[in-house]
Amino acid sequence: MRLRLLLLLAVCGAAAGAAVRTLSLRGRWRIRSGNGSLELPGDVPGCVHTALLQQNLIQDPYYRFNDLNYRWISLDNWTYSKEFKIPFDISKWQKVNLIFEGVDTVTKVLLNDVTIGETDNMFKRYEQCSFGWDWGPSFPTQGIWKDVRVEAYNFCQLNYFTFSPIYDARAQEWNLEIESSFDVVSSKPVYGHVMVALPKLQTQQTQGIELQPGERVVELFVKINKNISVETWWPHGHGNQTGYNMTILFELEEGLSIEKSAKVYFRTVELIEEPIKGSPGLSFYFKINGLPIFLKGSNWIPADSFQDRVTSDLLRLLLQSAVDANMNTLRVWGGGVYEQDKFYELCDELGIMVWQDFMFACALYPAGQGFVDSVREEVAYQVRRLKSHPSIITWSGNNENEAALMMNWYGIHISDLPTYINDYVTLYVKNIREIVLTADKTRPFITSSPTNGAESVAEGWVSHNPYDKHFGDVHFYDYISDCWNWKIFPKARFVSEYGYQSWPSFSTLEKISSEEDWSYGSRFSLHRQHHADGNTEMLLQAGLHFKLPQSKDPLRSFKDTIYLTQVMQAQCVKTQTEFYRRSRSQVVQGEGHTMGALYWQLNDIWQAPSWASLEYGGKWKMLHYFARHFFAPLLPVGFENQDVFFIYGVSDLRSDCNVTLTVRLHTWSSLEPLCSRRTRRLVMKAGKATLLYEEPVPRLLKTCGKCTRQRCVVSFHLSAAGQLLSPTNYHFLSSLKEAVGLHKAHITAVISQRGDTFVFDLETSAVAPFVWLDVGSIPGRFSDNGFLMTGKTRTVLFYPWKPTSKSELERSFQVTSLTDIY
Repeated sequence: MRLRLLLLLAVCGAAAGAAVRTLSLRGRWRIRSGNGSLELPGDVPGCVHTALLQQNLIQDPYYRFNDLNYRWISLDNWTYSKEFKIPFDISKWQKVNLIFEGVDTVTKVLLNDVTIGETDNMFKRYEQCSFGWDWGPSFPTQGIWKDVRVEAYNFCQLNYFTFSPIYDARAQEWNLEIESSFDVVSSKPVYGHVMVALPKLQTQQTQGIELQPGERVVELFVKINKNISVETWWPHGHGNQTGYNMTILFELEEGLSIEKSAKVYFRTVELIEEPIKGSPGLSFYFKINGLPIFLKGSNWIPADSFQDRVTSDLLRLLLQSAVDANMNTLRVWGGGVYEQDKFYELCDELGIMVWQDFMFACALYPAGQGFVDSVREEVAYQVRRLKSHPSIITWSGNNENEAALMMNWYGIHISDLPTYINDYVTLYVKNIREIVLTADKTRPFITSSPTNGAESVAEGWVSHNPYDKHFGDVHFYDYISDCWNWKIFPKARFVSEYGYQSWPSFSTLEKISSEEDWSYGSRFSLHRQHHADGNTEMLLQAGLHFKLPQSKDPLRSFKDTIYLTQVMQAQCVKTQTEFYRRSRSQVVQGEGHTMGALYWQLNDIWQAPSWASLEYGGKWKMLHYFARHFFAPLLPVGFENQDVFFIYGVSDLRSDCNVTLTVRLHTWSSLEPLCSRRTRRLVMKAGKATLLYEEPVPRLLKTCGKCTRQRCVVSFHLSAAGQLLSPTNYHFLSSLKEAVGLHKAHITAVISQRGDTFVFDLETSAVAPFVWLDVGSIPGRFSDNGFLMTGKTRTVLFYPWKPTSKSELERSFQVTSLTDIY
């Protein structure tokens, strides 16, 4: 790609006393194809694809097979050009810079037909090209994807400033380390002073500075007033996200004044790797402000193939949905992009911890000097940009590259392995790690994910078995074994990837498909599935416990199949996540002490089958509603082992609590519970998983009357003083395809409005498993969905994300349960 600019000089003087003059080059540019056959206007920031779409020269790139039809766009060379006039006399300024914040990706920059620069790395200041994945399309974009401007200044200019709050445990006080970089173009030193102020902390500090000519860094150390209590930043569910406004003012010679402001948050983070009693290996968990915290959440991928379509509103919608599902952590996966500033600002605000990968994934990267130099610039820039965000709790060098190397994913000959290991260590340890630890002393660095952590370090930075359950984190996928069997899951220290696929809802697919595509075996359905045998695997897993759709109507069958894949995904991830949460306090045969569960993946990049719990655009799948339950701060978890039924109480709370456990047995044929029992008052320990209930299944069934595994289902919940403290959970005693007594459930809804919220009063004629309420394309979410309806009535709320009406909801409303497809 070429960037061609034609500069027209204006004859006018510099404004008296102006510190810097800036001319934004955002807005309308001209874009031309390689042979000149296409020329069109396009917006900057933006890319070629969105410019073509805005001019109606292409359809929606996500429509049907357009990821194939539009490959020619990525295969062509494109030139961006703009003619502009500088409204000031540049001869009056000592330095004039042309700044590109982000260019995608390999370009030559010309000004008045003179080459002034080249780029080959979209992650430096000047988006990784997406060539597809098993959850996304191939749309290698080209364009100016971030801001571009002309900047002129005299004497000196502030390039950047960044900071890190540091806690001195010995003195029990907070300090701020501030780093400011200046470009001093004066031929003589520039003198002045800097004042830093945090009013709410009654902290103000002034210091004289001397800036020698050239690139200069000023480091400031600010002591926070010890007489004022500092409120720390906490992850969601553990406390407030308190921040303090800071201003930094540089007053320099020649009347030059530069002022910046920022939000400062105070928190500490530690990665604890230490011996565990009764277990070989080491722990792997995070402490925030000294408190061990179970990380619960998901993995984040880019929200769109075209970054200029990722708005602040979309980011807020997706991140708020994570918080609404009781998540406290997202892992920014290393195959996507370093997210825009707004993403991290929202995570700070919402209390979402971020596990930040560097952008290296599933490949053996080179270690030549040119590439390493580019990476060093990339890493230094990203750490400098992001390290002031409290939400980021760890840096990780790459995604799965240690595993790819040591498990020999790419068929490396044994004689060549030392060379590849040396390249790995050179890139991730001697360069990336070195830069990170020098620039940021406030959070840990992990070389890879998965990794054995300290054990990988001891083995020379690569472990012979990176998936060892006694160290570090693991990734785990198994689509063939029965996901209802918790014994297939790894009792690991930390599980940072796991999951199952499902299809997005029909209302999401309908927008980018045609009627001929609406069957599970259509060319469209096969093309949209990028995971080998993914469609087959979903049906095989669903078929283990559910009857597959039998409708002769192709559209009805397609919709039922979509529904069933979501049921399967939700139930599978529920079973797996609950296993990890109850394993936090257990060590069984040397395995356990699990302190993190991040399922793959939170969001979708387009409309297709994937592991996501949020569809493209933000609609909640059934899995996301289930996550709201299985990530609840207080949760009863039921499971069987050798014909004995156990219930553990899992607490993320910071103090012990007294609870009562209620266990009910229901028959599939009745809307009245068969029997109910309540325990005495029990104590759930803070931050622990506690055994609350244990009973052989045959005795449970016998004492509740004539009940069999096929005829009954168990529900259970926690309460105190008559108030519900947890979601109502359930345990199936047999596969649903073997259930006896299930009848077709006729479910009706009466919709009313209460302010901006809508109330759905539901009534059913029979017990209904996996009740799914759908309002089509109306954006919003329900208070609960995908639930087991064992009583005659239930009230559910709908929270619209945009203004809507009762009549619109009534027209769009549909309800499905498992009995509808049997």
